[in-house]
Amino acid sequence: MKTEVTNTRNPILPVEFHIPDSEAHVMPDGNVYIYGSFDKRDDVYCSGEYHVVSSPDLQHWTIHDTSLTDEQVPWIHNSDYPHYPGIDWSRPTPFIQKMLAGMAADGDEDMKAKFEADNGPKPKLLFAPDCLPKNGKYYLYFCTNDDQEGVAVSDRPEGPFTQLTQLPCGGIDPAVFIDDDGAAYYYWGQLFSHGVRLNDDMISFDPAQTVDNLVTEEEHCFHEGSSMRKVGDKYYYVYADMQRGKPNQLGYSIGESPLGPFTYKGILIDNNDCDPQSWNNHGSIECVNGQWYVFYHRCSRNSQLYRRLCVEKLHLNPDGTFDEAKMTTQGTGDPITKGEKIEGYRACGVFDGAYIDVVDPADWSKEWLTAPVDGCSCIFRYVQALDGFDGAEIEAVGQATVEVWLDDHKVGETALNGNGTISLQNIGSGEKTLKLVFRAPEQFHLLSVTLH
Repeated sequence: MKTEVTNTRNPILPVEFHIPDSEAHVMPDGNVYIYGSFDKRDDVYCSGEYHVVSSPDLQHWTIHDTSLTDEQVPWIHNSDYPHYPGIDWSRPTPFIQKMLAGMAADGDEDMKAKFEADNGPKPKLLFAPDCLPKNGKYYLYFCTNDDQEGVAVSDRPEGPFTQLTQLPCGGIDPAVFIDDDGAAYYYWGQLFSHGVRLNDDMISFDPAQTVDNLVTEEEHCFHEGSSMRKVGDKYYYVYADMQRGKPNQLGYSIGESPLGPFTYKGILIDNNDCDPQSWNNHGSIECVNGQWYVFYHRCSRNSQLYRRLCVEKLHLNPDGTFDEAKMTTQGTGDPITKGEKIEGYRACGVFDGAYIDVVDPADWSKEWLTAPVDGCSCIFRYVQALDGFDGAEIEAVGQATVEVWLDDHKVGETALNGNGTISLQNIGSGEKTLKLVFRAPEQFHLLSVTLH
């Protein structure tokens, strides 16, 4: 059953829908379709199902019914199928060296076994997919959590997808790209990536033609999450970037051809501040009605899980580079103005112990911002009013002294027990970052803030 929602604020979807690893494509019908994995467990990333999201305008969204499930994948359940290896554990990338050092300190010598154990139980799961059309059919490329990859076919961009074919490679996070001449290319990998031209049938390729090390951790800060786009006459390889120590960034490299070589160019967005436990990122870029956007995810609940779809505008420079975007609450719309309720879970940055949590573990449809530590804070980008703001209405549970800041100016402070209002010093118009600081909180949870 489809779910319809109208929204331009981040996170984009209702909070019970956790769709990370977002590959966004404008399809032939003019709508944007987003393909991602589907978080619905509290012990491991992803699940055994996919749901496609679509929008005609990045404001009205449809979450479609299940497009593919693990039960449809025969090689998950049948050992007669070939099993292709994923990561080459013998290659000492910086990430692997760091793991080795940590395990040596723990007295554990089996890196691969340790890595697999640390990633929890091994249910049958579907990891990140991608999809593109050709000759009237839509081809969904997907992978499973045991590093096997495949493709499924549909007559519709939202699925359902059938006619599954296993691909002759092992790894995670497949991506597909079709060039202006109709040639299709397939990408995958972790720590170092691989690419190959697909055959015209879109469901096969010659493994001998695979190009390895298109982007690597050492040279391009590559971790995982391949995504390919063409901007002008250049090829943009987007991926989870390790430059700042964790793969919380989306970075990109640019090449002259679909199979490289690629030169590292920088970071598109960093989701590190979305949660104290933030670990990974995976997304894409897409031009919609002349505006470039970055599609990415944020985790929540003081964990690496419960990842949510978010979207930001990108600025493309004349030299072909993109400015690094900041996470916002604003999302695809205009800045937040007077009278609009800003839910606590829409905070685009949490600091010093604050985090976004579920109100009731049995009900994923309600979240708030939890402030458990003295001095913890959150921010909301961006708010704007032509004549400034004079007050803030707070909806909350528990007690705390709440400070209100606009950019670097402290504009108000009040001790609250539950709901309350805070008078603000009006510092005039302009686009600003709203910051709330929580002093001496006692079981304090922020439901919303509304500026007046």
